[in-house]
Amino acid sequence: MATMQEDNAIGTQDAWITAPGGRLFSRRWAVGAGGGGTAPIVLFHDSLGCVELWRDFPAVLCRATGRDVIAYDRLGFGRSDARTGLPPPDFIAQEAQGSLPALRAHWGVRRFVALGHSVGGGMAAHCAADPGEGSCEALVTIAAQACVEERTLQGIRDAQAQFEGHPEQFARLARYHGGSAERARWVLSAWVDRWLDPAFAGWSLQGAMARVTCPVLALHGEIDEYGSTEQPARIARWAAGPAQVCMLPGQAHSPHREQPAAVAGLVADFLARAAGN
Repeated sequence: MATMQEDNAIGTQDAWITAPGGRLFSRRWAVGAGGGGTAPIVLFHDSLGCVELWRDFPAVLCRATGRDVIAYDRLGFGRSDARTGLPPPDFIAQEAQGSLPALRAHWGVRRFVALGHSVGGGMAAHCAADPGEGSCEALVTIAAQACVEERTLQGIRDAQAQFEGHPEQFARLARYHGGSAERARWVLSAWVDRWLDPAFAGWSLQGAMARVTCPVLALHGEIDEYGSTEQPARIARWAAGPAQVCMLPGQAHSPHREQPAAVAGLVADFLARAAGN
């Protein structure tokens, strides 16, 4: 069952979707009559994220682009069904094989734009690489990792220490993930333990990006604590189609939260140019 509400002329619809492994919570933002027939933007959240933690960015993005925006909680996150055990080493690629097909089937999405933040950028890349012939119009990554580097790992270690030393941060995380300390512990472990696992050290997006032929925009904050400028450079360099990097002065790992209108404007301009090619 879906629920409807209005957000300053943006219509939002919530739905629970049956996917491999359990139910996913999703939300769709729409301007007017469903984005005027343009391909919607599908959002892929970061390692600690969920639909609610996108905050107002989806609505801002919806207005800026004139496109519907769809976000969902991955299994184990937000309101979606819980998971047990550490995500497998190929968990980033798996979103393209399980969650995305279920999401597209439920919402009737044929063509789409993939946009992901942090690890969600890697998931978006895999969805752009293997979506079916011509169905992904463009890929946008925000602060995405293309490979595992020491800066990424040190950022994760620092964040882990912050959670361990500040119980109020852990309690805040739990509020976004079912209000459960057990769920929050799983979310944190799924991030920290998988990325710090030596067996994960060789992961990269190179193989996926070699199959991405649609236009690519890699956005990256110049002071991102989880990735050097080499991360977006590799995304662009490895892409099989046209790709560009846009560095964001003074921005860290979550520019879409700090400057949602500016980031949405960059995405809107990029999509307009891509549609004109």
